Amino acid sequence: MSSHSTPNSYTSFVDHKNLMSGSLEQVALAVKKAAENDNSKAILIFNNSTGRAIDIDTCGAESDVLDRLANRGVDTCRERSEPDEPRRTRSRGRPKLGVVSREVTLLPRHWAWLADQPGGASVALRKLVEKASKASLEKDNSRKANERAYNFMSAMAGDLAGFEEAIRALFAGDREKFESQIEDWPEDIRQHACWLAFGRLKIRS
Repeated sequence: MSSHSTPNSYTSFVDHKNLMSGSLEQVALAVKKAAENDNSKAILIFNNSTGRAIDIDTCGAESDVLDRLANRGVDTCRERSEPDEPRRTRSRGRPKLGVVSREVTLLPRHWAWLADQPGGASVALRKLVEKASKASLEKDNSRKANERAYNFMSAMAGDLAGFEEAIRALFAGDREKFESQIEDWPEDIRQHACWLAFGRLKIRS
């Protein structure tokens, strides 16, 4: 199985076998070829950043497949986390430097404390958010890894022995129990689930 550190990678499975991991274009062409050689087997493509399966039209020539992907731009499973910001007329003055204005509701004592901080409320709030985001980075990454592993496992291993216990162990952060529960799963599914959840499978001595 290929290893990918970038979020924009994809993996395709033919039944329980890992067909290919790579860019969306690479995986789409591999899936097209596999389907042409044998259309009796189930083929799924997963977005490795979310663990969710996506649908791709592989009809026509390879150039047709690539053109459709280029024109589409993003896969069908990617959702916007929030609505687009309305366009605002930019006034003259200090550059905004990427800062976005939104309403914040606080108690009067909170505003009073912020007003006394160096740089005022906006600077103080940005510093607090930066500090909190750095402190929670490891926790957030772990949560995202659990979610993408869960999505993949639900699609590929929901009927395999130990699935429910493996999910419980995954969200409990019990890696040893997680790996023991999936030890008898098809090798490629086991490897990919561990890769999504932990980055790699532990080597047992």
